[in-house]
Amino acid sequence: MNLILLSCLWIGWCAVHSLLIDPAVIGAIERRVPGVARYYRLLYNLLAFLTLLPLAIGTDLAGGQPVFGWQGWENVARVLLLVCAFLLFRGGAKKYDMQYLLGLRQLRTGETTLLLTESPEFAADGVFGLVRHPWYLGSLLFIWSALPQYPLPKFLAAVILSCYLVIGTLLEERKILARHGESYRAYQKQVSMLFPWKWLKKKLP
Repeated sequence: MNLILLSCLWIGWCAVHSLLIDPAVIGAIERRVPGVARYYRLLYNLLAFLTLLPLAIGTDLAGGQPVFGWQGWENVARVLLLVCAFLLFRGGAKKYDMQYLLGLRQLRTGETTLLLTESPEFAADGVFGLVRHPWYLGSLLFIWSALPQYPLPKFLAAVILSCYLVIGTLLEERKILARHGESYRAYQKQVSMLFPWKWLKKKLP
């Protein structure tokens, strides 16, 4: 597959995935299709998966020479990063309402939210004491440690997805600030957004 086309497809997937969770877009869809809020998150997740799957398969079939890879003992670091990603996902799952995230709870309640949880409070303990967005960090770690070798097509996909995750984190921050205001600003001053610099600074002598 042509690398320019492949890159455009990945960028397009990220753009559509982000656009469909934008408040203005959701509001416009709900005005035109009354009652869709009950099914929106479930359909959103389903569409994301069904469009991601062929794109991932196409990227895998594209082949290419490795431009980045983990060699020898470096694979120990790769495994450690995978473990960290798993722990971040697990820690985040303890605070997020998974049924709400998947869109199953909305089928019963008919309500929806733009955030990862419907809770009126944001989590600030556990892994949320390390970073404000453990799932985004976990996703970044997973992207760059899931494979021992990254041929050019997969490397480009990893770079695009990494940029998308950083942008997504910033957009999520805006939504949380709009909901929680000054209490979240205080939390921002105490805990880093993606990488635990502030936590490390507190721990180092």
